[in-house]
Amino acid sequence: MATEHVSTERPWYQHITIDLLILVLRRTLFHPFVAWMLPLSLLAQGTPYQRLSFLLTTAYASFLTLLYILGAVNHRIAYGAPRKMHWEEEVVVITGGSSGLGRVIADMYLMRGVTVAVLDVNPFYEGREDEEEGKNIHWFRCDVGDPEYIEKAKVLIEEQLGTPTVLINNAGIVNGLPLLSLPFSAIEKNFRINLLAQYATIQAFLPSMLRRASGGTIVTISSVLGHLGASHLSDYTAAKAGLFAMHASLCAELAALSAAPDAPAGAKTIKTILVKPGQLSTPLFRGVQTPSNFFGPVVEPVELAKEIVGMIDAGESGELAMPFYARWIEWMTVLPAGLQRVVRWASAIDRAMLSFDGKVIDGPSKKSQ
Repeated sequence: MATEHVSTERPWYQHITIDLLILVLRRTLFHPFVAWMLPLSLLAQGTPYQRLSFLLTTAYASFLTLLYILGAVNHRIAYGAPRKMHWEEEVVVITGGSSGLGRVIADMYLMRGVTVAVLDVNPFYEGREDEEEGKNIHWFRCDVGDPEYIEKAKVLIEEQLGTPTVLINNAGIVNGLPLLSLPFSAIEKNFRINLLAQYATIQAFLPSMLRRASGGTIVTISSVLGHLGASHLSDYTAAKAGLFAMHASLCAELAALSAAPDAPAGAKTIKTILVKPGQLSTPLFRGVQTPSNFFGPVVEPVELAKEIVGMIDAGESGELAMPFYARWIEWMTVLPAGLQRVVRWASAIDRAMLSFDGKVIDGPSKKSQ
């Protein structure tokens, strides 16, 4: 079965977004290397050192270079040295990897020959009988909302594939109902899959990572909605906000553990990545329309997957937020309450779910982020 992907052809102008413009600027006018071309070009033309144009362009290039250096130092202090990846030894575990974003990440590693274990209630190879299972990607039927299933999957993975070294917590469901219309069973299922499952997978796989000198990587996929809350998403946004707190506490505990005199071998080489995407073009939010394609574009799963895989490959820790507004949305909370209400109205965040047509309440979820 082909990767589930809800995406349609758009007019060319809809591909012009604030994210694209910022990307162009970061790789041209706001890039230190490009900025230094300006004073060097003036020197090549014989411009005197004291000329205002030379002084301004040199100051601008120096400022950008200083920002770049400070950013690199800040990242190193915050997250430490990168972990060295040995792909012949790495085993990647992806929850909810049979569809959506998880499927895209799994396919990327499939093409590179990396060993991958997919934990999902839905088969990975369903409808793709022409592909041989077991070469790179191994599917383990697993309801991630049940810790017993996760523990059984862990035992099988270690027996068949080796010690898991990369954990990508991706599985998720959406009920998409007003709070007063939510059956309590649906609320419980939401928290089991969207929040508690990540506790269970970390408790299952982190200890073996800590015993390895080369450590491991844990990827927590949350959502920008965890910062915002939204109508019809009280259970989903609460679970995603919980992931922010859990990730922060996990990082603090790992830092304290690595400083202990009897720290495990891999304590200093456990990397953590927090992913905070906006709306993805996957079945998880089928029917939901973004109010502004320029300021709040829908994120294509392949673009987000490339960034996640890139950070894992680099052995880095950090936070990843797409699109651009997701990096700064936390600052909205400092606005006066009245202005916040105006922003919410203008962004249509509390009306977006009215067009949602992918409700999942009972039975195994067929939608994963």
